[in-house]
Amino acid sequence: MTTARIVAVEWAQLEGRRPRPAGCNARLGPHGQEVHVPLARLTTTEGATGFGRARLTESQATQVLGQAVSDLLDGRSAVREPFRAFEYPLLDLAGRLAGVPVYALLGGQADGDGLYRAPCYDTSLYMDDLHLHDDAAAALMAEEAMQGYARGHRAFKIKVGRGAMHMPLEAGTRRDIRVIQAVHAAVGPGARIMIDANNGYNLNLARRVLSETADANIYWIEEAFHEDARLYEVLKDWFDAEGMDTLIADGEGTASPYLLDWARQGAVDVIQYDVLRPGFSYWLELGPQLDAAGVRSAPHHYGEPYANYAAAHLAARIERFEGVEWDEASVPGLDASAYAVDEGQVLVPDLPGFGLALDEEAFDAAVRASGFAVGIV
Repeated sequence: MTTARIVAVEWAQLEGRRPRPAGCNARLGPHGQEVHVPLARLTTTEGATGFGRARLTESQATQVLGQAVSDLLDGRSAVREPFRAFEYPLLDLAGRLAGVPVYALLGGQADGDGLYRAPCYDTSLYMDDLHLHDDAAAALMAEEAMQGYARGHRAFKIKVGRGAMHMPLEAGTRRDIRVIQAVHAAVGPGARIMIDANNGYNLNLARRVLSETADANIYWIEEAFHEDARLYEVLKDWFDAEGMDTLIADGEGTASPYLLDWARQGAVDVIQYDVLRPGFSYWLELGPQLDAAGVRSAPHHYGEPYANYAAAHLAARIERFEGVEWDEASVPGLDASAYAVDEGQVLVPDLPGFGLALDEEAFDAAVRASGFAVGIV
């Protein structure tokens, strides 16, 4: 890898689809069925290639031309900060040049069956029920949870906060409770349930919903309300008084700059910064710091299924890794068939790089149609 230099960068966007359209969350409308996967392919002087998710302009792409791959990585296999727009294709390329998976670059080892395993959860339970009455709504969401169960999931995150915008407050809160109860009954007591309010609750609503769904043993409540250390503390005191083990999770999106301080102080249990922005290399640095502070890591992502697979490799570096947020989708041209979800775990193949394959013809056609290519002549 020390002599390999990048001589070409090609970029294009592939289009894919979820198994079903994704509905609303507490503050946004329908998320739809289509997904978009921007990919860059890097080629070295020796003809080696690596590819991965990247949002680039043609001008940005020229920044790595002529650069040695080894000079773009630091000693911990993270991509140096000026080049992190390229981090996924660079890490894939580094793994391919070394002949090992990215998780092995990070210190992970496959089991005897040649697979590396990372926990995951189904993140697809959006508010797909707003057009239905309560009984039908609960039945629909339970059915959707069972679709995920059939795909191998044993942990499920449910979007709640219907009363924040989409329904009257009382009716929406009752609907949230019914849906949680129905999903819990469908997937069974051995499955894990989390809820995500996208800041659509306040403290009292959060306590009410958790109290009335206590039998479901909610594993974490995510973004119950906008980050507030005082309210976190009150909620934690209430958990103690009620004998609940529910965790507080936060950090998606534009989080408070004090969130990590609050987590280190014990007010937040699970940090959820995005695996795409601020990114994989950021998490390689942050995860061990959170481990040392006794804080759990659950990197967020949604809408770009490449991260389903790439995020699983992070577990090799983070001891208190809670799970991959799995947004099921298929993307023609991106072959992820070496991966599988089984009994709540991502089975990561013992293949170089991120273990994904690119349909070269499909990608080349996308580059010609709407992408770009830059290189050293």
